[in-house]
Amino acid sequence: MTLHAVARTAGVSPATASRALNGTTRVREDLRARVLEAADLLGYIPNAHAQALASASSNTVGVICHDVSDPYFAAIASGVMRAAAERGLLVMLASTFREPAREIAYVSALRAQRARAILLIGSGFEDRAWERAMSTELEGYLRGGGRVAAVSRHRSLRVDTVLPENRAGAAELARALLALGHREFAVLSGPPALTTVADRLAGFRGALAEAGVPLPAGQVVGGAFTREGGYAAAHELLARGVRPTCVFAVTDVMAVGALAAFRERGLRVPEDISLAGFDDIPLVQDLSPPLTTVSLPLTLMGRSVIALALRESRGRRSRVERIGGEVVLRASTAPPSPSAERTPS
Repeated sequence: MTLHAVARTAGVSPATASRALNGTTRVREDLRARVLEAADLLGYIPNAHAQALASASSNTVGVICHDVSDPYFAAIASGVMRAAAERGLLVMLASTFREPAREIAYVSALRAQRARAILLIGSGFEDRAWERAMSTELEGYLRGGGRVAAVSRHRSLRVDTVLPENRAGAAELARALLALGHREFAVLSGPPALTTVADRLAGFRGALAEAGVPLPAGQVVGGAFTREGGYAAAHELLARGVRPTCVFAVTDVMAVGALAAFRERGLRVPEDISLAGFDDIPLVQDLSPPLTTVSLPLTLMGRSVIALALRESRGRRSRVERIGGEVVLRASTAPPSPSAERTPS
């Protein structure tokens, strides 16, 4: 079914029918009603690409995250999608799998498709080449009327940002674990190029230093920001002969993997070793034992980032909305037991 058929049925010109359907130009209400009635009768579906070209913007919001299978990103994306649905917007979701070049390519593609807004969900990269390339893409998109907002990044990108207090949250967690009596710590860390990893590790290490508790480099083990990464990092930690009373995984999904690794080595959590994470993804309350973590309002963060991107009064200055985390002590952490046998089998 074509636009010309809709125009003939409604008794208007094709140009009037087009304007009535895309809503970019004022059309008399009686004519608009006739066109919409004809379109409904004929089952006409407007060409979204043509409408985007006509209006210089589509009703699509692009969401670019590291990995939508990660519950952290899934929860934030859920908030975005709910808020977008309330505004009659379509969400296009893409995962970069933490590949900087892929992220830039997705921004370029959304820019070419004239997406109404682009949301960057997840940590930025400590990479000057990436910063320059991403800034170039975003500046061109913004000059063309596009809107951009981010979650949990970007020291160099001048865009509206929902910023979790990663450093402060990790520091508060360290203080809570110190208050339980722990003095021997290890950290399962993610890729050092990610700003979130750098901030959480720095906050945790800084709070320990304030209490006079060292965190030697050999007790920080890197791994992928995944369940498998946490599992491998925990095994590596034990293989090094490190005997902490408490382990901090910089993200909950890594902590889930670590919990499995400790069990395989015959270690009980928290009797032999305490374990804590960060984010409070939904599943950690159902673990056995439930995970101590820093709770972030993930769904709310999704709603907040799309609201920032679509806000009317933008001006020239970007806005930063800071989101605090709350330490939640659960059964995976307990005071260290002097008599506990922590040597892995």
